[in-house]
Amino acid sequence: MDLSRHLRYFVVTAEELHFGRAAEVIGIAQPPLSQSVQRLERELGVELFDRSRRQVRLTTAGHLLLDEARELLAREERLRTLMRKAGDGALGVLRAGVPPETPAVALQALSRRITDEVPELDVDLQELTTAEQLRLLASAQLDVGLVHHPVDAADLRFGPTVEVTLGIVLPRTSPLARLREIGLCDLAGHDLVLAPRATAPGWHDHVLDVCRADGFTPARIRHARNPEFLLGLVLSGHGVAFEQEALARREPRVAWRPLAGDPLRRGMSAAWPADTAHPAAPRFGALAEAVLTGEGNPATPPAPDAPRPWSVVYTPNR
Repeated sequence: MDLSRHLRYFVVTAEELHFGRAAEVIGIAQPPLSQSVQRLERELGVELFDRSRRQVRLTTAGHLLLDEARELLAREERLRTLMRKAGDGALGVLRAGVPPETPAVALQALSRRITDEVPELDVDLQELTTAEQLRLLASAQLDVGLVHHPVDAADLRFGPTVEVTLGIVLPRTSPLARLREIGLCDLAGHDLVLAPRATAPGWHDHVLDVCRADGFTPARIRHARNPEFLLGLVLSGHGVAFEQEALARREPRVAWRPLAGDPLRRGMSAAWPADTAHPAAPRFGALAEAVLTGEGNPATPPAPDAPRPWSVVYTPNR
């Protein structure tokens, strides 16, 4: 028995107190409506309408059922709405991994875009390396991640890849900082600060292959898992690093110079399980791509009257 349908027909009939008008409101013929009400009465074992007079009236049982039926149908509609939102990935929790070096402004923009588009979705952002994300995706402990390519994982689906141009990060006092661009071969004799291979094996091997092909074999590889430690090693004179310009701007005592020929471009994309994908994973990937490429993400200037975190005064020489 389709109880919800019979209850909907009953509510309309109870509101109209006329089978003919109720049938018109519902959009069916009167006989099927009468049959539906009769079947509901048989199912519940009571009469819902007093048909003994010319005017149709609700019985005591009918009055009691009307409020219950309205509440039940409203709750059914709420349930259907919740399930529809959950199926569309607009509700629930999305566990998402992002690399440790993701800029704060990018995280802010991504969170804002997600909140604007799917305000009822709770996104649990976790700072994870590519290798950690791949492991958690495989064990169903993560729903989606932003991973560095190349990645060899046939059981994953990937969103659009965003490529970031990398240059050289080196101390501002280094003689190489005087150059407008630097070739890889110019780095001979330098140590290289690089994330451990375990964090992103494909990317780690790709960087060293490109270096060797262009004449740079690092004297030593020093490992740094997070951006602040990487900048600290560079400042201490323990090597140079390949990073995007935005990272170098965090520290005024380092310089960033482009690589001649643009040999290193780091690709990143969202990744999620192919067979058990969270319905919000593709949307997260699309939003991440838009944020990382700067689409629709203008910098938000401070309000005119907002206090500045610092003041800088330049006094001309006299």
